[in-house]
Amino acid sequence: MKKRITALCFTMLLVFALAGCRHTDSTDSPYALSDNWAYLETGETASADVFFICPTVYGGNENSFNMPLDDEASKADFLGATNMEKGIYDEDTRFFAPYYRQMGLSGYSLPASEREPYLEIAYQDVKSAFTYYMEHYNQGRPIILAGFSQGADMCIRLLKDCFAQEEVNNLLVACYAIGWSITEEELAQYPHLRFASGEDDTGVIISFNSEAADVSDSLMIPAGTHTLAINPLNWKTDGTPAGKEENLGACFADYSGAILKEIPQLTGAYIDPVRGALKVTDVTPEDYPPVLSIFSSGVYHLYDYQFFYRNLQKNVGIRLDAYLAA
Repeated sequence: MKKRITALCFTMLLVFALAGCRHTDSTDSPYALSDNWAYLETGETASADVFFICPTVYGGNENSFNMPLDDEASKADFLGATNMEKGIYDEDTRFFAPYYRQMGLSGYSLPASEREPYLEIAYQDVKSAFTYYMEHYNQGRPIILAGFSQGADMCIRLLKDCFAQEEVNNLLVACYAIGWSITEEELAQYPHLRFASGEDDTGVIISFNSEAADVSDSLMIPAGTHTLAINPLNWKTDGTPAGKEENLGACFADYSGAILKEIPQLTGAYIDPVRGALKVTDVTPEDYPPVLSIFSSGVYHLYDYQFFYRNLQKNVGIRLDAYLAA
């Protein structure tokens, strides 16, 4: 009984802490429906929760820039893309992943200012789902926030918007915002954000963008800009190179999450001090092409998780253990 009362009190505190973040009455939220969640795991035995935001799977066109939530084909791709990365995070955690009206790939062909309204539609869904999760499921559990590509963009927006309150921010184990940029200027603007400095600090952002040595411009890191990064092989934030022998395993999974191919020691990596990009060694753009037309040759964006799968998986456990020990 005492445990239930404590959990209830904590939930009430979180409701008040999230008041500035909430934009709708949660009783009317679409996320009260389980059909609007790719994963809604509510078992009581795990040590922490993962709130995962899926990368872009919807193609879109000039008449449809956001994924409809009744598009079953896109939702199947959404679930598959989530499964490809779920194995990194789901040991000793409950897993929550909302469907949301993500912006389609077609939106990334627009200038940044013109695509923002479509990204805002996506973010409003993510915020609604997170607020519903916090009010109805979290009950004071540690949170691992995770996403890739557009999902990482949404993670960072969520951190800025909903983690400013100490009661919420204290629950953050780490935010794995892989495949998107975060800058020093953003950290200065949002003082509650902190970037990772090693392999076991908590309450921090983990981010990197993989590319070949000769790349000087990309969607994630436009030419002339600098982003923060941490090397997932040696957990350094400077240019200290990590050899491929430090790579525990690149993993290539299918839409069920099954690993079809694993390659230990596939590649090394180092951080470019000028761009802040993660420069990947020992592979070639011919072997790992960009696939999507919005990326140029040598941009390894689609492989950010795959190249460093086992190292990321191990690190999630290390950070969770450090959080629980503290």
